[in-house]
Amino acid sequence: MAESSMAGTRARPGVTLVAAMVGWLASLCLTAAPGGAQPPRPAVHPGKDAIFQSADNCVACHNGLISASGEDVSIGFAWRASMMANSSRDPYWQAAVRREAIDHPAAVREIEDECSTCHMPMARTRAKASGRPGEVFSHLPIGERVTLDDHLAADGVSCTVCHQIDRQGLGTRATFTGNFSIANPILGNRTMLGPFEVDRGRTTLMRSATGVAPGEARYIQESELCATCHTLFTSALGPQGEPIGSLPEQVPYLEWRHSSFRDRRSCQACHMPVVDHPMPIASVVGEPRDGFSRHTFLGGNFFMLQILSRYRAALGVAAQPTELDAAAAATVRQLQSETAGVSIRDITPEPGDRVRFEVLVTNKTGHKLPTGYPSRRAWLHVMVSDAAGRTVFESGAIDARGAIGGNDQDDDPLRVEPHYDRIDSAGQVQVYESVMADSAGAPTTGLLRGLAFIKDNRLLPDGFDKRSADNDIAVRGQAAADETFVGGGDRVTYSVDVAGAVGSFLIQVELRYQPIAFRWARNLASYDAPETRRFVSYYDEMAAGSSLVLAKDSAALTVTASR
Repeated sequence: MAESSMAGTRARPGVTLVAAMVGWLASLCLTAAPGGAQPPRPAVHPGKDAIFQSADNCVACHNGLISASGEDVSIGFAWRASMMANSSRDPYWQAAVRREAIDHPAAVREIEDECSTCHMPMARTRAKASGRPGEVFSHLPIGERVTLDDHLAADGVSCTVCHQIDRQGLGTRATFTGNFSIANPILGNRTMLGPFEVDRGRTTLMRSATGVAPGEARYIQESELCATCHTLFTSALGPQGEPIGSLPEQVPYLEWRHSSFRDRRSCQACHMPVVDHPMPIASVVGEPRDGFSRHTFLGGNFFMLQILSRYRAALGVAAQPTELDAAAAATVRQLQSETAGVSIRDITPEPGDRVRFEVLVTNKTGHKLPTGYPSRRAWLHVMVSDAAGRTVFESGAIDARGAIGGNDQDDDPLRVEPHYDRIDSAGQVQVYESVMADSAGAPTTGLLRGLAFIKDNRLLPDGFDKRSADNDIAVRGQAAADETFVGGGDRVTYSVDVAGAVGSFLIQVELRYQPIAFRWARNLASYDAPETRRFVSYYDEMAAGSSLVLAKDSAALTVTASR
């Protein structure tokens, strides 16, 4: 009986597809955010033959996805609360682009074109196809512009970008810095690529509903796809806007390729974690698939997600506060559980009423920590307190402004905190960061003034050999000669003065992380423009929560009078 029933179902594909189409059309009207939230902005329909569609046209079939454990893994809802969906709304990015335009007025067109490549990729690709440069500020404020390109710009890194990237040249410099190609750009013959094989019936359904067909492309789950925008070389500019050099601004793919993770885990494995059981990828006649990737795009920018949630109305954010808060919480969970480790060991008395101990820091990621945009930093906050709770020693405390006490560059923009293998005073702080220098050799936070890195002691991933690393991913500064700074982590020795102290002591160590360092935000304050003023005000308002603890450890210490 079961065999006969199944055969009967297979013999009537037209009925199934008609029913599916009815359900799909109904879902267009009923799709809404969970929890009673307001629906997103109205869908934009540029026509089925357009190269790009906004995400509104995808979510009707790719929302309403619930895992066996009851988790909502809807692609549309997860994506719209991510930094990918909000790449064009990011107020820090907008402020940074405005700063570069002010610094280099002769190169404004080139700056907007380059900066829109990965933050407004659909609008920029259409502009390029028409022989025009990409634009940024003509599409702002988000939500107040009305053209198709404005809507595509607002969608940031959307579905029909990543799912149409061609394989040709992936993983090579030719496709870095946003130089991806769109597969099958011929109108009426386009394919949305995914990692799964799709049968004829579902192909017909998707083509009739959207004008494009699904296609199998397993490389969409490979790191080389992500490398197109997450391997970025910028051109330093001279006084007249002329290129005077090149900088590997952010190269996590190259860092990953030089690590042991290259043979173990892809970018997507960590940043788009897979559901652990077969799961449909569509709510309309979806077939359970192994390897369904959550479209959460977990990264390191928990702070920006919090800003987007708090100021969502002013920034034109489509995601609901609950979605943004959930995305920020998921980002924090990953940062605190899968990113780093820290431990205290070898506590030993030293001559001269001092105590020595070592702090071992471990990088659990497949790239440098932190990686990406050079505004990011991690550091060690170390505190020794006595039995009464009085602080005997403290290095690396952060204040309500987001500044690190004792950090040279937070005190003075023209200074750089060195890398240490031994710390013996509270004024020394181990800060893991990359610091750019301009043509005069001075530290700078101006991206297009940066000619080279004068410090890069970001924690190295496992398997990273700093001796064989090429210039684009090299260790810079004192860390290059530090024999305890190696692939997988760092070891720092602390020597603490406990003169005259007796009794029990507590050593506490935190590895803290801040996506936008104090100096990077503060340097924007001198630029009188709406975007810079707005971001600095956001940062100042929320600076007390701009960092978090990635890992921590504590250990007891007893100092006796006889010593």
